[in-house]
Amino acid sequence: MGLIIVYPVLYTGWMSLQQWFASSLTPPRFIGAAHYREILVADPRFREAFFRTLYFTLLVVSAETVLGVGMALLFNREFWGRGLVRTLSILPMVATPTAIALVFVMMYHPTLGVMNYLVSRAGLSPFAWTYSSRTALYALALVDVWEWTPLIMLIALAGLAALPKEPYESAVIDGATGLRTFWHITLPLLRPTIIVAVLFRAIDALKTFDIIFVMTQGGPANATETINLLLFNQAFSYFNIGYASAMAVALFAIVMGAALLLMKVRRAEWSSP
Repeated sequence: MGLIIVYPVLYTGWMSLQQWFASSLTPPRFIGAAHYREILVADPRFREAFFRTLYFTLLVVSAETVLGVGMALLFNREFWGRGLVRTLSILPMVATPTAIALVFVMMYHPTLGVMNYLVSRAGLSPFAWTYSSRTALYALALVDVWEWTPLIMLIALAGLAALPKEPYESAVIDGATGLRTFWHITLPLLRPTIIVAVLFRAIDALKTFDIIFVMTQGGPANATETINLLLFNQAFSYFNIGYASAMAVALFAIVMGAALLLMKVRRAEWSSP
């Protein structure tokens, strides 16, 4: 644990206090918190990447939560072929993100891709998808939602299976409709489970790198450049190891802050009567 986790974390924190380009022959030079001051007040590119990362996370997690809970409610009912449909629905989550990204690169092609063919069959004008700065982030969000909605569905299904039967039996006796039963019984009882699912997905979405790197490399015009992409470019394109290390520490702080906030909300849910 010390060798694999603790040492790299401490070394990254130490390198974030250094000025060093890996392509230079000069050794690292200690500059203190200068990189962190630049991140906070003097780097508009990092600021844009920060808000873009938060927006992407909010977009995908919200859509995946709504769709995942809806699919869980559907698959919690008895119907013919339910096991087969459940199995098919989790296949996107099983596939490798890089392979999925490569498939969607072909599907999003403006002239040869199947997505614009489907759009045209629906009577709409073709989209630019990842080839336009206005639609690229939403096209990437669609890929993430398609891949990771099954994860929230599985967690919500487990939560539904553990719900007590007595409140539903009382609701049937009182003549409650299905919608009122869902709103006043299912959703409150399922809320702690949903928060756990959101916690997992929010942490993962904040760190999304593979599909963005494979599909857009942060473009066009930096429209899809998140903190992870900016950090990668600083380290392996510009070889600015000190500044990239500071960005890594900042990203770690953002992820930890989001995790602690969601965990606090979860504890409040469990402690509420």
